[in-house]
Amino acid sequence: MAFILQAHSASSKSQTGDLHVRHEEKLKELKETLANSGEDQLQQLVMVDAMQRLGVAYYFQEEIDAILEKQYTRSSAYNDNDDGNHQLLEASLRFRLLRQQGFLLVTPDAEACNKIKNNEKLKSGLIAGDEDIKGLVELCEASHLSFHGEETLDEAGKLSRQLLTAWVPNNLKDHRATLVAHTLEHPYHKSLTRFMAKNFLNNFQGQEKWVCSLRELANLEFNMVESIIRNEILQVSRWWKELGMTKELKFVRDQPIKWYTWPMASLVDPRLSDERIELTKAISLVYIIDDIFDVHGTLDELIHFTAAVARWDTDTNDELPNYMKTCFKALNEITNDISESVYEKHGWNPIETLRESWARLCKAFLVEAEWFRHGQLPNSEDYLKNGIISSGVPAVLTHAFFILGQGMTKETIDLFNNINLPSIVSSTATILRLWDDFGSAMDEEQNGYDGSYIQCYMKEHPGSLVEEAQAYVIRKISDEWKYLNQECFSCNPFSESFTQLALNVSRMVPMMYDYNAHHRLPSLEENMKSLLLDSFLAKGITHG
Repeated sequence: MAFILQAHSASSKSQTGDLHVRHEEKLKELKETLANSGEDQLQQLVMVDAMQRLGVAYYFQEEIDAILEKQYTRSSAYNDNDDGNHQLLEASLRFRLLRQQGFLLVTPDAEACNKIKNNEKLKSGLIAGDEDIKGLVELCEASHLSFHGEETLDEAGKLSRQLLTAWVPNNLKDHRATLVAHTLEHPYHKSLTRFMAKNFLNNFQGQEKWVCSLRELANLEFNMVESIIRNEILQVSRWWKELGMTKELKFVRDQPIKWYTWPMASLVDPRLSDERIELTKAISLVYIIDDIFDVHGTLDELIHFTAAVARWDTDTNDELPNYMKTCFKALNEITNDISESVYEKHGWNPIETLRESWARLCKAFLVEAEWFRHGQLPNSEDYLKNGIISSGVPAVLTHAFFILGQGMTKETIDLFNNINLPSIVSSTATILRLWDDFGSAMDEEQNGYDGSYIQCYMKEHPGSLVEEAQAYVIRKISDEWKYLNQECFSCNPFSESFTQLALNVSRMVPMMYDYNAHHRLPSLEENMKSLLLDSFLAKGITHG
């Protein structure tokens, strides 16, 4: 693999100069277009949306901020003198873009819902023009950003989904049917830009000069990102080989590329290469330690290992078997390396907080090991409370917070030292834990000592069907998304990068843990194959 990646890197260098020049030209053109976009409110919104969907908005953040500030002052886009379809599109798109940016605003929900309910053509399913389709699609997209208590927005979203779902099978020859179906299956807010950008580009058409410039910029960006990802995979693969963990721990998963996909898809700014690699190291340890607790260690060994991590003393671990000593040695070295790097870059040594995050994780793993090896099934509340920690999300996001190094204040650092996790962390962890259990319950090849929230729920509800328990879990995940929305899009003490990381981790979860026919790991393989145009590297996700 290393040879292939190095050869690709060498062949790409000769093109770098020309690509850079073209890249800069398109950036300049588009910045000027944004600055001179005039009073066409809808076109401004469409441009911003396209840039975000294509993953290039970070180049234009200053211009986008200025546009959205002006849009925020704009009054309701609805007009009672017409059917409101054009206004529905504009208002829904404006709402979504502003909420994503953290603006406090009134939702378009009540009026949007009433517009649909009072429109006899839409109620009867007569959706024909682009304005009908685009308005309903944007309302559907906007509804995924709802908070708790925004029932009317939820109702409007449900109604738009019903209308669009009914429209698609009767219009399969319409070119818009594919786009509508894709939106229904992959709403933008709950999808990963990294994986969805190329699909959006394939359907992004228009005669305007800015559309052509943006399409070219996006293609240049894809080439640049592909080169960066290949280089990072090379670095991660080299690090993992040098670590030599699988020589002694032959039972652990050997999937460094899969582990790398978490930060690759969640930290999308190309400039965060070092951060993605460092975070991959922490994530790899979560998987390794999980395998120790889940499939290999005896209960007595797990108790000793948990105690060793809690006291973090590398000199008094004689009671540990060799494979655990090897793991703890790697854990200590990687934690020290990350802490030193954070201190050098950002002036704060997080060593105690990082060690505590590992101690909490091991304690949670041990609680589960004791439950299930003794044949005990806890109630669903106790299971989920512990499962939020054992998901690994708190440990990973704690490392990510310090690795990013943004917004580090006494207030935010204390949040990670507190026994009660920040909501942005707990909601992300809850979504992962429930999806993980949902998929594991359907995965007949699940090995090791494990339980699931679904099992706990069914124990508390004798006679309930597994389908009923799964439906309850899906509703609970939906509720948790509302909490996460509110935390991320309201005032919170964390940086934009960290907030987006938490959202992207939540978006990544179904692809990593849904074991049904549509979202098994082959789905992740296909996305990586599309991203890298390379099936060999994509197979590394599941084959090491």
